[in-house]
Amino acid sequence: MQYQTRLVSHFKDRSIDQHGTGWSELWDSNQNDLWDRGYASPPLLEFITTKPDVLAARSSCGRRRTVLIPGCGRGYDPVMLALHGFEAYGLEISQTAVATARRYADAQMKEPSAYNFWTSSDKERVPAGEVTILEGDYFKDNWLEGIKGEHKNFDAVYDYTFLCALPPELRKAWADRAAQMVRAGGLLICLEFPLWKERDLPGPPWGLDGVYWNLLAQNGNGIDGVGDGGAAAPNARFTREFYIQPQRSYEQGRGADRLSVWRRTPN
Repeated sequence: MQYQTRLVSHFKDRSIDQHGTGWSELWDSNQNDLWDRGYASPPLLEFITTKPDVLAARSSCGRRRTVLIPGCGRGYDPVMLALHGFEAYGLEISQTAVATARRYADAQMKEPSAYNFWTSSDKERVPAGEVTILEGDYFKDNWLEGIKGEHKNFDAVYDYTFLCALPPELRKAWADRAAQMVRAGGLLICLEFPLWKERDLPGPPWGLDGVYWNLLAQNGNGIDGVGDGGAAAPNARFTREFYIQPQRSYEQGRGADRLSVWRRTPN
């Protein structure tokens, strides 16, 4: 597919510390069409709509639950979550991406598009929350200053096209950071993509079949032993509670996308 070829070529021979700049260059040259899906994530929308007992917008004490979307792009997912009552944070490394997402959020919070709702009747069901778009590197802490309140972790973090965009050498760091960002008892929600792509092919996107299980259930590095199956480690920081084939997803997933939902353990 053309988008894969162009992305792989763009990042070929770049060192790990040059990847953030690489994504910013694509935003600055208006090439975000390589990954922009055009609307909020259907599997995430399906999950929050059909399983409010697992992740509701408000806690039992009435507090708005917080959700972080690293690599939020144009801001489709944080905006959708805010429209469903969450306090949603989108994070991007590119100034251009942040400015684009903020404009999109301003417009959508005033006049939401239909794709932000599972059914037409959902639009009036829940009072809207708030959306905040932040600029920063997910693996650093400076952007946390933009988080409201004293607590700098989240009730949920959503991953889609973020892990698959990272060089494989950063997968363990991604899992470690997720364990920091998700509060104990909170959720890490992952739309696993691409599962159809062989893991040894160059990226981005890099194939992730078996990678989430290795990282989160087995405390692996996302490279060695991936795809071998096996039981979860007794000291795993996340426990997988759901592994769902979504009713709707993006066509780029080729019908292979799975939504995995992980609970952060206290350890």
